[in-house]
Amino acid sequence: MFARFMPQEGKFFELFNAHAQQVVLGSEALVVLLSVLNDSDEAAARQCEIIDTIEHQADDIAHETMRQLHKSFITPLDREEIHQLITSLDDILDLIQDVAHTVTLYDVRHVSTEAITLGDLCRSCCERVRAAVILLPSMDNGPEILTICHTINELESAADREMRGAMSRLFREEPDVRELIKFKAIYELLETVTDRCEDVANIIEGIVLENS
Repeated sequence: MFARFMPQEGKFFELFNAHAQQVVLGSEALVVLLSVLNDSDEAAARQCEIIDTIEHQADDIAHETMRQLHKSFITPLDREEIHQLITSLDDILDLIQDVAHTVTLYDVRHVSTEAITLGDLCRSCCERVRAAVILLPSMDNGPEILTICHTINELESAADREMRGAMSRLFREEPDVRELIKFKAIYELLETVTDRCEDVANIIEGIVLENS
């Protein structure tokens, strides 16, 4: 109770917002990467570099958040919640980078409609993660935040269904074992991006319910 009247140190919400913005930028770059795979190796390589840069910038934000967490006496949220939130946000971009690196490592030269759909679902999840994070400083936004979190959960379920359908078609119709291995890995990674977005939504939901 006393802590409510103490000055709060650190710019944690600003850092959360900055990181969430990088998450959206990474998801947008991922969608572009998937769309240019049919065009040229150079275009795909440029997008991979963009994703790497975004991921590095997000790492810097995560490190600064942890630095402020260690030096701050009073924090706006529970310390464990701050740690979980920034770590989970970072996990999203790590997976987006994994998709980009897998595309390069496996020398993927074309993309399926299912991969494009999964990429769009990843971007939609990331946009809503940012929307929820932006509203987090005020618990007056609690109902709206919970609605956004519910939407993220629905998008994750849609991505799971899309992946299952993609896998079924892949194993039924792809005669080249090498192509099957490539796309199986890509589908799984793309769906896991939405899983990590759902993890962030669950953390945010917990914060709202505990502080409302």
